[in-house]
Amino acid sequence: MKTPASSTLQDETYETLRQWLSLGRWLPGERLKIKQLAQDMSVGEMPVRTALQRLVAEKALINIPNCGVTVPQLSRAQFDDILQTRMLLEGEAAEKGARNLSANDRQLLIDLHTKMAASIATHDVKGYLDANEVFHVTLYRASGSPLLLSLIENVWLHVGPISNQLHGDPYVWSSMNDAHDDLMKALERNDPVAVRRAIERDLFVAGQYLKTLCN
Repeated sequence: MKTPASSTLQDETYETLRQWLSLGRWLPGERLKIKQLAQDMSVGEMPVRTALQRLVAEKALINIPNCGVTVPQLSRAQFDDILQTRMLLEGEAAEKGARNLSANDRQLLIDLHTKMAASIATHDVKGYLDANEVFHVTLYRASGSPLLLSLIENVWLHVGPISNQLHGDPYVWSSMNDAHDDLMKALERNDPVAVRRAIERDLFVAGQYLKTLCN
């Protein structure tokens, strides 16, 4: 029987690996080595192994015989399915969130929007991705639907690795914040429907480039 302490450690390890996957720490096709991950997180190999098994069960990772746990490589059909699902879920969350944003959350979105623009200017990929995640989570959490946010985060597991390659095309990278510009203007006008359209555009435009990287 697991002790509460061991359960907590396993859960924390799982959540960390889950977040790293969503943020694109690893590329599609990359093999994840248990020993290295354990060292990176300063934990034993057992909680890492258990966490990876959970992510395999969620189909966020795959277990290849004689190779080990690997980040999946999406086909174009799989990516299209994920993209359509994201547009439905995130569009709905964005519109609802725009109706319920607090003054503090609005200011946080302004600050994050500025940070993303600065990250693009300095080609700071990690800075952009970190700010972008908080930006979207802040907006979606304001929807007041924990279930909707949970569904969105589950979908992110499947696109994190490929999304980290957005900076590979200079034109795509330079235009990454355009949809966010439109979104912020829509918030100023108190136009939740336009916020939804901006999020859908953000996902669609990035998706057209990412799809070319799929099998």
